[in-house]
Amino acid sequence: MNYELIQVEHKGHICTITINRPEVLNALSPATSFEMAAALDAFDADDSLWVAIVTGSGNKAFSVGGDISMMANAEVADDYVLPDSGYGGLTSRTGCYKPIIAAVNGLALGGGFEVALAADIIVAAKEAVFGLPEPKIGAAAVAGGMHRLARQIGLKPAMGILLTADPVTAQEGHRLGFVNKVVPKNELMSTAVGIAEKIIQCAPLAIQATKQAVMEGLNTSNLDELQQAQKDGQFDRLEVMLQSRDIKEGLTAFMEKRKPQWQAK
Repeated sequence: MNYELIQVEHKGHICTITINRPEVLNALSPATSFEMAAALDAFDADDSLWVAIVTGSGNKAFSVGGDISMMANAEVADDYVLPDSGYGGLTSRTGCYKPIIAAVNGLALGGGFEVALAADIIVAAKEAVFGLPEPKIGAAAVAGGMHRLARQIGLKPAMGILLTADPVTAQEGHRLGFVNKVVPKNELMSTAVGIAEKIIQCAPLAIQATKQAVMEGLNTSNLDELQQAQKDGQFDRLEVMLQSRDIKEGLTAFMEKRKPQWQAK
């Protein structure tokens, strides 16, 4: 597929998706979200791609969220249509159990912050700023931001951010726990790639099984029920892992004291 608003690069098992609208601080127009949705669909369907990195082009912004000028000019809400998988093709994406890393290079506001929160890992440049300023324009963070933030950092810290609509620095995000690592901007992508490379040293089916169990397990607070769900085969990626060639390869490689050769099969 030819993309006009994003850039997609495949290098080994890593897929990098870059929002490429720096002139509008990488605002997520509907067309941009549809392109990102297509790129993430392709990533999820390609067995040779194991980890995705999402970032923004330019030096100022990861993404400032929805394209406000387009929203304001829409005559009715239905004129501003998003893909089923949400802002950036990610905020409503379910069933993708491959890891996704957000490399936040600058402003991550509104829907841009919601995209980052929907990723599994956030690496942020020291200059990055996060925020959900929707209430300041009469709206709310309805693309999952309100719920993800409260689950990821706890109720009171989340409410402090949500109800004031105040911005949060990368350092404060790290302290609160929604940012995994803060690095100098010139080390951002190499750090994100380094994390991705650590992930792909692990068996890809085991990583997918882990992500599925964790994410779907959030719906249940009783650990005994979760253990029983695993035994009952309710996490299909776990069953795939247990029947895979890779689990046999991992055990054999361990016994032979060599590096395993994963096939994602």
